[in-house]
Amino acid sequence: MSITVTTSNLNGIRAAKRKGVLSWAEERTPDVWCMQEVRAPQEEIDPIFDSIGEGYAKAGKVGEQSQLERMDEVCRIKGRAGVGLLSALPVTDKRYGLMDLKDDVDSGRWIEADVTTPSGMELTIASVYVHAGNTDDPNKMHQKFRFLDRMLERMAELREIADGGGRQALLCGDMNIAHTPLDIKNAKANEKHSGFLPEERVYVDKWLDDYGFVDVMRNLAGDVQGPYTWWSQRGRAFDNNVGWRIDYQLATKGLAEKAVSFDIDRAPSYDTRWSDHAPLSVVYDI
Repeated sequence: MSITVTTSNLNGIRAAKRKGVLSWAEERTPDVWCMQEVRAPQEEIDPIFDSIGEGYAKAGKVGEQSQLERMDEVCRIKGRAGVGLLSALPVTDKRYGLMDLKDDVDSGRWIEADVTTPSGMELTIASVYVHAGNTDDPNKMHQKFRFLDRMLERMAELREIADGGGRQALLCGDMNIAHTPLDIKNAKANEKHSGFLPEERVYVDKWLDDYGFVDVMRNLAGDVQGPYTWWSQRGRAFDNNVGWRIDYQLATKGLAEKAVSFDIDRAPSYDTRWSDHAPLSVVYDI
């Protein structure tokens, strides 16, 4: 028995709807779908989530009497961030926000759901959107590093729960950091740019080496260039596959051991994309 977990930065859920995300959802129907950069008010998110649920029902993923579990948090700064999570699996608890971060700019960036798999395994799944940062704006870099520091605190708690025989954990999202030169097409040219700074990349080292999480996609793909999950809208980055791998699924070891395959659903052409990110899906044999 297996489950599929997808993470995808939507680059705006309303724009993604116009560009075909509903058809994608009905075709793919991941068991858990983590979304970032939803960037819409609640009154516009709800009907789109309703439509996605109808697609799941049509595809037979959820029954007529059961509904797709949903949660989301809208950023308090209009048009910014926003994260969501949809689950065809039972959800037993929901949590909003990261540790003690209460500033408006930190809202709509971290939500957690406790889910139960068909085999009875208990998981905590988080949808995460890390600040992009900007090397020309020290305040934005401060916001990013502050968020990353709180992530480490929460990851330590989640790992302790997993190591103690409790729920395994899975962090899914746009982390806005490419880890190594394998994760970015033009590494040398970006060493001083946000997203590939040495002081950002050390956090990924900590996630993997100090906090015991596994970069599931890289673990499955091995030491190959890419595959990438984001391409700039500028120039011909997508057509020439000049990309970055900044979308992750980070799992505690007990869950990572059950990952059997991954897929980056890169659109066949620039004009068929519904986001500048491609969805990252992982199958876990649970």
